[in-house]
Amino acid sequence: MAAQVVLLAVVCAIIGVATGFALRDTLIARLDDQLVDTTTRVRRDVPPPPFPGLADPLEQPGFGPGTLVLIKHPDGGTNAERLDRGSGDRTRLSTDVAALAEAVPSDGRPRTVWLGEELGDHRMVATTTPTGTKVITGLPMADVNATVWRMGWILGGVALAGLVAVSLAGALIVRRTLRPLERVAATASRVAELPLHEGEVALAERVPDEYADPDTEVGQVGLALNRMLGHVGSALEARHASETRVRQFVADASHELRTPLAAIRGYAELTRRTSDEVPAQIGHALRRVESEAVRMTSLVEDLLLLARLDAGRPLAREPVDLSRLVVDTVSDARIAGPDHEWRMELPPDAVEVTGDAHKLHQVLANLLSNARTHTPPGTAVTTTLSTVEGGVRVSVSDNGPGIPAGLQGEVFERFSRGDTSRSRAAGSTGLGLSIVAAVVASHNGSVRLASAPGRTTFTVHLPR
Repeated sequence: MAAQVVLLAVVCAIIGVATGFALRDTLIARLDDQLVDTTTRVRRDVPPPPFPGLADPLEQPGFGPGTLVLIKHPDGGTNAERLDRGSGDRTRLSTDVAALAEAVPSDGRPRTVWLGEELGDHRMVATTTPTGTKVITGLPMADVNATVWRMGWILGGVALAGLVAVSLAGALIVRRTLRPLERVAATASRVAELPLHEGEVALAERVPDEYADPDTEVGQVGLALNRMLGHVGSALEARHASETRVRQFVADASHELRTPLAAIRGYAELTRRTSDEVPAQIGHALRRVESEAVRMTSLVEDLLLLARLDAGRPLAREPVDLSRLVVDTVSDARIAGPDHEWRMELPPDAVEVTGDAHKLHQVLANLLSNARTHTPPGTAVTTTLSTVEGGVRVSVSDNGPGIPAGLQGEVFERFSRGDTSRSRAAGSTGLGLSIVAAVVASHNGSVRLASAPGRTTFTVHLPR
């Protein structure tokens, strides 16, 4: 709208300037006609030689106010007078003005001459009679200039008023025309606020039909947005259905694998405990079978837990003493990793939350196991429990080598494993931190990571 107003202002300025020049040319043409008529009358009244006396043409009636006449005879006599524009009285021209008038070429062509501050611009014409007398006449341009300026101010005022009116009317029209676009933008904003990354598939937001008219530009935008939302909704439904099938498969497979794994583990242990002598190679093989069965059972249990959390199965809701939970898990970690330095920082009073004690124990155990597994011997691991406004904060920090910056955004993904210092040398499945994130989320909490060389901290926030 601003660009249109500027363009309209430029057009108005061009029209105003062109009109002013056209009006000035017309008025000057009329003034020149009067000047030619005045010159003709003056030439007619110039006496013939031997010039008995100086001509005095302004004594004749019919000359308008401001008319200037200068007659210079060949013998040197000069008569230079002017009719006063106010009173109409005859006044003689000053020597300076007369000199300026005498300088006009005697070619019979009207021209504009500046006659000083007092008289200003005049249209003047100079001719020579057959007897050698130079006749110079002039008419003031004050009326012409005043008319042009007055017309300019009128055009400027009208143009300014028109621009203001067009700006206001245009702004109202544009706002009214683009109002449907605000509805389209509001629909897009509501869609952007939906938690689509959390499995939300009910994408019911659409632009109303009255704002999706294909015959208007805004309607075409609304129609395109509706089509896009339809495609996105279909894709989300397909993705959700696929994820549901995968989760169901994982849950079913994990559940079905528990029984044969328990049987394999039991038979391997039973065979190892028999009193009959078995070859050393077979005994070693049975011990490896039992060990791998134990590891696979742990993996199946983790997958089954994640599948249950994904399915939204309710957890136990009971008071949990986090202080005792921290003491127990750190004590277990000290036994499992005696080559690490384990520390605790607890508040003087017991800290309780409402939740599932077994799952929260698994969260702390996984964080401590992660610190023990992926840091070298001698690393100090500190578990800190504190209360914050509206909740509880538990942090597990170590002074190990840290997690590479490129991997920090993926540590809570399933089957995510680090390299170098955080490897799977100890048999990590890559599910520990994903279980931590899932359990904490099921308690309406959050977990975040801050890591740099020499300092890695996992912080868990839980509501009271």
